[in-house]
Amino acid sequence: MKKTLYYILLSIWYLMSLLPFWVLYGVSDFLYLIVYRLWGYRKKLVRKHLAECFPEKGEAERRKIEREFYHWFCDYLVETLKLLTISKENVKRRMRFENVEMMKHSFDKGQNVSIFLGHYCNWEWVSSITVNYECYLDKVVFGQIYHKLENEAMDKVFLKLRGRMGAVSIPMAETLRKIVDIRKHNQQWIIGFIADQVPMWNNIHLWLDFLHHDTPVFTGTERIARKFDTDVYYLDVRRERRGYYVARYELLAEHASQSSESELTIRYFSLLEKSIRRQPAFYLWTHNRWKRTHEEYNIRYDAETGRVDLGDLEEIKRRKGIV
Repeated sequence: MKKTLYYILLSIWYLMSLLPFWVLYGVSDFLYLIVYRLWGYRKKLVRKHLAECFPEKGEAERRKIEREFYHWFCDYLVETLKLLTISKENVKRRMRFENVEMMKHSFDKGQNVSIFLGHYCNWEWVSSITVNYECYLDKVVFGQIYHKLENEAMDKVFLKLRGRMGAVSIPMAETLRKIVDIRKHNQQWIIGFIADQVPMWNNIHLWLDFLHHDTPVFTGTERIARKFDTDVYYLDVRRERRGYYVARYELLAEHASQSSESELTIRYFSLLEKSIRRQPAFYLWTHNRWKRTHEEYNIRYDAETGRVDLGDLEEIKRRKGIV
């Protein structure tokens, strides 16, 4: 049954991806009317995020960003679909990478590479990074960390489209195991980490000011980079126009092990905020990024055990005598 569902989904997606971009963007415009105007998908959350992240902007300007966000979000959906059939030549025109020679320098000196990026612009198209380094594909593994989707059939479809250009999708829980396996085969690696996700309660080790929020941040990406002493780059993506993006490599560190603790994470979030403020409509505002607050963390944290209590919040409050 699962295999049947996979082939049905893949067939539908494949046929739709054969449509030219002008038709797909017509579909996107129709989706916008449904998702934003009729359904109002997570509109309250998006509006709340924009108000809290951009208090300096007026209501009219924030509503304009909100509309632009939903237009882009629907574009992102059809652009991701297009990955199933888009040619290397076409994606190379539409997803341009700048400073590619910096990455080649890292490869040529024998360094592995960590790339930090965010849920910003079209992160799915970043998997086309391989088209700029085809001469390295026999000795360098191009990896991307991902969260498995709950729907197995949909997960397999996404794995297929993400791997079309030669990138390898690595489940987050298997990151270290995969790196060790690559090293056993005497290969270099470059791995992209979308590092702005919300960490689980028991994985919170650092809080930063990010877009006017006291934000728990994921530090595992930096720990991996430092453990394996990689070169580290931030991928600064911007949208030029509909269906066209530019991604620029910015060096965060050569030999990450020489950086101080949290230094790379702090710099990454600073650069990501700068990117978002430049083009605020293209961040994933529907993601509930700030659902875990410092106040709740302090309630859940047990000083005696040094652990975070993952139980029912009201029960924890009752036990601690918090009204």
